[in-house]
Amino acid sequence: MLKILFAGTPETAVPSLRKLAQDKEHFEVVAVLTRPDAPTGRGRKLQPSAVKRAALELGLPVIESNPREETFVTELAATGAQIGVVVAYGNILRQNVLDALPMGWVNLHFSLLPEWRGAAPVQRAIWAGDSVTGTTVFQLTRGMDEGPILAQSTEEIGAHETSGELLSRLADDGSMLLAAALEALAEGRLSPVEQPQGTFNIARKITTEDAAVRFDAPVFAVDRQIRACTPNPGAWAMLHNTSGEGDDTEDKSAVLHILKAAPADTEDTHVPSDLKPGELAVSKHHIWVGTMTSALELLEVKAQGKKAMVAADWARGAHLSETAHLG
Repeated sequence: MLKILFAGTPETAVPSLRKLAQDKEHFEVVAVLTRPDAPTGRGRKLQPSAVKRAALELGLPVIESNPREETFVTELAATGAQIGVVVAYGNILRQNVLDALPMGWVNLHFSLLPEWRGAAPVQRAIWAGDSVTGTTVFQLTRGMDEGPILAQSTEEIGAHETSGELLSRLADDGSMLLAAALEALAEGRLSPVEQPQGTFNIARKITTEDAAVRFDAPVFAVDRQIRACTPNPGAWAMLHNTSGEGDDTEDKSAVLHILKAAPADTEDTHVPSDLKPGELAVSKHHIWVGTMTSALELLEVKAQGKKAMVAADWARGAHLSETAHLG
C-alpha cells in the first residue's frame, strides 16, 4: 500500500483527494498539506480551504505549515509518507522538500504538457481557442511544470464551455488518471518520459485587469475571453450610462460583470447587424452588444452591488440611455 502525503488547496483538488482516500486497497493518505485558513467574503472571516474541509470530513490529519520553514522537512518525515501528491496546492516546494520523500513528488496538471505550463492552463487554453486539452501526471522538479511525464489523458473543450465548467470536468477525470498512474508507479509499471525541449505556451495567471472585456475584437475572441474568465477572476466591463441634457449631463459609469454571453445568431433578422464595438441594443427579451464583427448577446449579468440577473431583465430595470455603452 502506497503511503501518500496529499498537498492541495481549492475545490479543484478535492476529487483527487477523495479518490485516493477512498481507495484503501492501494493507498493510504497519511496526511494532507494545505494552505492556512484565509479571510473570505464581505466579513473577511477566516475560512478553511476546500481541501481542509474535505480532509477533516475524511478523518485525515491536516498540516498547514509553511514548506519554507526549517522544521518542515522533519515534520514531513514524521508522516511516514513515501510519496507526495500535489494538486493545485499553491506553494512552490524547495529542492530539500522535493528530496525529503523516498519516491519524490508527483503533480496533476490541467493541460497536455509541455503546452500551457503555469498557473492558469484551463483559462489560457479557452482564451487561445484550443479545441483539445487534458490532464498530465508528472514528477515534480524545480522547473515550472517541466518534470518527466507519467501519464496523460485528452479532453475536448466544449464550444460554449467556461473555464469553471471545464476545470470541474478535468478535476474529476484527472483524479482517475492520477490514481491509475500512482498505482502503476508503485508497482513499477511506469517509466517516466522526459518532456520535449522547445518553446511552449506559458499559462500566466489571469488578473482582474486582464478580465476587462475588449469589444473592439471579433465576436469569437470576445466570447473566448468571457468564457476564459468565468468564474474567476470574472469578466467585466464599464457601463457608461448618461442621463440629463446639456450642462446637466451626468455619466453614471459603473462596473457590469458579464457572467454569461454568446455570439448572436447572425441569421436571426431580429439581431442588430450594425452595432459599433461596445454599443448596446435592447429588446423585450434580449440585450446585445457590438463587437468588431457581429453582435454578442448578453445572457446573464451582475451589476455592481446587485445580484446576478438574466441580462434582459437587468436591462429593463437599468434605465439605459440611448447612448449607453460598454467599454
